[in-house]
Amino acid sequence: MATIAVGAGTLAYGTLVERNMFTLRRYDVPLLAPEAEPLRVLHLSDLHLTPNQRRKQRWVRELAGLDPDLVVVTGDNMAHPDAVPGVLAAYEPLLELPGAFVFGSNDYTGPVLKSPFSYFRDDREYQHGVDLPFEDLRAAFLAAGWADLNNSRATLKAGGRVIDLAGVDDPHIGLDVYPAGPADRTAAVRIALSHAPEPRVLDAFAADGFELLLAGHTHGGQVRVPGVGALVTNCGLDRKLARGLHRWGRAWLHVSAGLGTHPTAPVRFACRPEASLLTLIPR
Repeated sequence: MATIAVGAGTLAYGTLVERNMFTLRRYDVPLLAPEAEPLRVLHLSDLHLTPNQRRKQRWVRELAGLDPDLVVVTGDNMAHPDAVPGVLAAYEPLLELPGAFVFGSNDYTGPVLKSPFSYFRDDREYQHGVDLPFEDLRAAFLAAGWADLNNSRATLKAGGRVIDLAGVDDPHIGLDVYPAGPADRTAAVRIALSHAPEPRVLDAFAADGFELLLAGHTHGGQVRVPGVGALVTNCGLDRKLARGLHRWGRAWLHVSAGLGTHPTAPVRFACRPEASLLTLIPR
């Protein structure tokens, strides 16, 4: 009976409390040239927004007060066909800043009810739900001047510096077509984006000279066991790298635990929803 009570209490905490405990993570990333001014990159991922999530929208809007130089979104913005207005309301003040994005599977199609235990099966087949209005979201991002990095490359200015960017569409559902070619060594910083941090994609980015790799998708494991960490990453990434800042060869890898949950599994435990401010500093 005590075990049942503890389990019920843990589930209630993860469902009602922790999944709404939005948290800002801060990291210093030493990759700029000596004596360069710091560059602030706001990394957002996995909102999985539904129309009624007003608190999440307000929290994201307030991130504009951090005064980032560059905003990067690594996908899975939506979880409902009517989510675009809410996503744009959340991002509205950030859309005035230089930005770049890639999409995730849940920008294209909505969630499908499935067993949480299916994430432990490597051979499970991805199930698509209802179509989502991703082209409306893309059009709004492009109208704001954000760079679409889905299987593409771009150069933009942020913080008075030239940023070389590359990205792929979501490898989790096989949409990635890597835009091969060496990074621009004359740029102040070279950043690559992927929704799912699949090692083969990260390896390709790093081999081409991109020095900061940004991804989401894992939800940090979503449910973490103290002393053990993430139980799954839902991709080929090692569980020890499920969230946070790590080295990937000569590059830095930041995996966001994201701000949302799959609507059919609305629980987080020992893994608060998060956004990250990465301050790039001299090596």
